[in-house]
Amino acid sequence: MKTQKPRTRWIPVLVGFALISGLFYKFGERWLRALLLYLSTAVWARQLISQLPLAWQVAGRFVAGEDIDAALQTARTLNGKGMRVTMDFLGESVTSTQGAFAARDEILQLLDRIHESGVNANVSVKLTQLGLKIDEALALDNVRQLLIRAQQYHNKVRIDMEESDVTEATLQIYRALRDEYGFGHDVGIVIQSYLYRSEEDVRQLVEDGAWVRLCKGAYMEPPEAAYPEKGKTDASYVKLMQMMLAAAARQKGVYLGVATHDDKMITATKHFVADQNIDPDAFEFQMLYGIRRDLQQTLVDEGYRVRIYVPYGTAWYPYFVRRLAERPANLWFFISNLLRR
Repeated sequence: MKTQKPRTRWIPVLVGFALISGLFYKFGERWLRALLLYLSTAVWARQLISQLPLAWQVAGRFVAGEDIDAALQTARTLNGKGMRVTMDFLGESVTSTQGAFAARDEILQLLDRIHESGVNANVSVKLTQLGLKIDEALALDNVRQLLIRAQQYHNKVRIDMEESDVTEATLQIYRALRDEYGFGHDVGIVIQSYLYRSEEDVRQLVEDGAWVRLCKGAYMEPPEAAYPEKGKTDASYVKLMQMMLAAAARQKGVYLGVATHDDKMITATKHFVADQNIDPDAFEFQMLYGIRRDLQQTLVDEGYRVRIYVPYGTAWYPYFVRRLAERPANLWFFISNLLRR
């Protein structure tokens, strides 16, 4: 019996991507994004894609590596280019306390290694990775331990925002931590502009003088929770950016990370900063590792602060597929690499 040629194994995958491409041309980017966001949480899709030898090679464009050493090497390289870093140990929605403790211990080690190495980096964490969906008290205590360790090293921890069904719990834990142990600006939070509630959340964060990353949002959300149209998400992003860069917000201590790869959002930020005579050191642009590297360097060369989000770990599949959903160009990059094999 003849053995199956190696290329033959790719046929179902390529057919699938051809169908996805057809959906894009027929229904547009919005439908393609919705499909990819669904695939990011589908167990069957994770099992299929994760088994493809080439998948990790392509995901490596967006993920620094599988361990701390690889992530630190990436951070050193980015620091050498004038960029700051936030590091993320990939993982989310753990289902056991043991898994939450393991994630906490990995991030504690990451904080140790950042300090020992001297790289310019802080860390970002997801509460569902630290036990939020098991017990809110468990997640709170795990982040508390991370913050205590970070304070020892004069470092910081930012809490990522996830799906809208955990937004309120995430903000409650963030505020609880801000109010204890004098964490203050040692703990930060993320706001997603596609959520209807974000404007009111930002008003409170401005009063708190918070340390905030502003992004558009990368999860599948129901229409009752988030703007389904890109135009409204963009308009919300610009409004929230201006609220947090306004003089009154900066006087209260707000420090904003403008997290976007969108030229329109970047241009809107530059114009507002210029119009308001805002010092470039009063905020920073933030981008994801491996996406628009040329633009990252251009912003550094123009004198802006730039921080790169550097993820690492073996739980790369959901993160990788959400990156494909954000920009069709990322999907075409994946397909072209498959076809070259």
